[in-house]
Amino acid sequence: MGTVEPRTASDVVFEVAGFSKRYGHLAALSEVSFSVRAGEILGLIGPNGAGKTTLFECVAGLLPATRGTVRRNGVALSADERAALLFYLPDAIAPWPMESVCWALDFTIGFFGGRADLRAEVVASLALEPLLDRTMGTLSKGERKRALIAIGLLSPVPVLLADEPFDGLDLRQSRDVAATLRAHAARGRTLVLSIHQISDAARICDRFVLLSAGRVCGEGTLDELADDAISHGHAPLDRGLEEVFLALT
Repeated sequence: MGTVEPRTASDVVFEVAGFSKRYGHLAALSEVSFSVRAGEILGLIGPNGAGKTTLFECVAGLLPATRGTVRRNGVALSADERAALLFYLPDAIAPWPMESVCWALDFTIGFFGGRADLRAEVVASLALEPLLDRTMGTLSKGERKRALIAIGLLSPVPVLLADEPFDGLDLRQSRDVAATLRAHAARGRTLVLSIHQISDAARICDRFVLLSAGRVCGEGTLDELADDAISHGHAPLDRGLEEVFLALT
């Protein structure tokens, strides 16, 4: 897990303020608020069905929220401003099935004005070289996941929202992807990752937003969350992320 340096208000890249999403009488999200800081890896943690994907789609502007705004410096961002700030990488997307991985990476660089200088490094770090001539539609789930992460990393926007970036990966691949994401964050890229596997989240994230049943149950570093649980009389068995999550939710 990364080391978080003290931050100030000027380090906040954007804030999610009061997001709610209702489907009739069903509340998928309820007054979700948190901040995202420059150069951090923020983990949105929660079980399947907690509302993580719905939240990402609302923040990215793909799904209209019932209520809530994305703000920067206290000012709500327009749709165009969000698009310039955020690159959303959905979990189940399978784009360009008839095109090669090589084509997809080059298209990302050309269409989005992406980082051509990082192409070779990203391909190597995600072990994509054997896949470059394969079409996207023939990739396994784990292979497609690595290709999609490469597309996200080659995009030029400041913040990458990645939904379940470790889903479909084995242990070695998960560690390699985590190291790659950590290297990009160390250079200043801001990453917001939706993760349901606690072990993956604990390995890579600087801070966490704990989401349960569409509500935020805690935000902070692991130590801050553990202290918060203790202060509310819910002492975890240890200060590991799994126990802290259970204590707060």
